Amino acid sequence: MNSVLIGKKLRFATAAIVALATTTFGFALPLGTATRTVVPGDVQQIISVDYRSLRDSETAQALKKQVLPDSLKQFENALRGVGITPERDAEQLIFVSFRHETDAKQADGSYQKSKSSHVVGIAIGQFDPKVVLKKFQVRKVQPTKYRQASLWPMSAMQMTFLDNGTLLFGDPSAIRAALDVRDGRASSLDSNAAIADLIPGVENGAVWSVLDKEGTQNMMRSALGQAASIADYDSVKKRLLGSHYTMTFQGGVDFDLGVQTADNFSASVLSGLIKAGILYKKLNGTTAETQAMESVVVDSDAASLKVKFHSDDKKFQSLMHTDLFAAVSH
Repeated sequence: MNSVLIGKKLRFATAAIVALATTTFGFALPLGTATRTVVPGDVQQIISVDYRSLRDSETAQALKKQVLPDSLKQFENALRGVGITPERDAEQLIFVSFRHETDAKQADGSYQKSKSSHVVGIAIGQFDPKVVLKKFQVRKVQPTKYRQASLWPMSAMQMTFLDNGTLLFGDPSAIRAALDVRDGRASSLDSNAAIADLIPGVENGAVWSVLDKEGTQNMMRSALGQAASIADYDSVKKRLLGSHYTMTFQGGVDFDLGVQTADNFSASVLSGLIKAGILYKKLNGTTAETQAMESVVVDSDAASLKVKFHSDDKKFQSLMHTDLFAAVSH
């Protein structure tokens, strides 16, 4: 999750557990070849959502309905606008946030390099390009061309098929930047080892996400809240290198978060800060929050922070309606 997608105002370290499990959603399928070819090297976050897993879990559906970020809602609505029903037709939805460098025109007429954040969506599923594109043909809508790709209008976005079951969509500048990667005109995910190395350990989760260094630092500061103001956090903030999480809904809710740090000391300090936040919430939280905190295990393993959370469906759905959850999800 980059800071745009996960910039939730979390107040305590324990909120990180709920925040990461609820403010971004991921998919239970690994990244396919067509998907990897359009992920830029300067990627901030990859979020993957396995719609097949969501269909089978009442808790996952309730969670998705309550905290689905506006950007995900917009993407889902855009798919519906071209005749694709995500809940029925999609197997996997992937959202990629990345930085893209452009030439920004200055007041004096000169140009200066500038980086801005963009997001593209990738839908994988059982939809036939001929059926989807027929709607445009009936309306006599013509695509615009970007090299070999045909770009079709999609609400305020554009879309193009990468193969028969993979649809790339986003705003015009974002989709062109992603196609530049596929065409070898910009660096790809494989050039970014810090992010690429995080993926294999999580991409088989029903819900998964990977987050870059800057996003991880912002996420942990927000999640730690008051605890982040003490000197210990400032001493380790710049030594946070990236993070990832997985979430599954079989036999309850299981959430696993990993934060990669530069050394054992940083992971140990971060672990201590989160444990302090959990203790505070146990003493001062609501009954549902206190019970949920009993299911949290925090530890450090070498240079990695590890947070594990397990809850049954009833307890988790109860937690979703608490003040803590409201603070996290809005």
